[in-house]
Amino acid sequence: MDGRVRSQVRPGQTVEIVLKKDQPTGKTTRGVVKDLLTNSPTHPHGIKVRLTSGEVGRVKTIVSGSPE
Repeated sequence: MDGRVRSQVRPGQTVEIVLKKDQPTGKTTRGVVKDLLTNSPTHPHGIKVRLTSGEVGRVKTIVSGSPE
């Protein structure tokens, strides 16, 4: 699943995000969603989230299908 639809991204899921500093390279960072920061139902570049590690970025892929 990709991370462009807010209803598919939930706290507790493992996701791959692209951090702001990594946008030029597209390097992804894996982590667990803590908070959803995008309020709109969809976003073309991915839903912005905060991971439990405190990192903020846009979801590229959802690794686990449901919260653990």
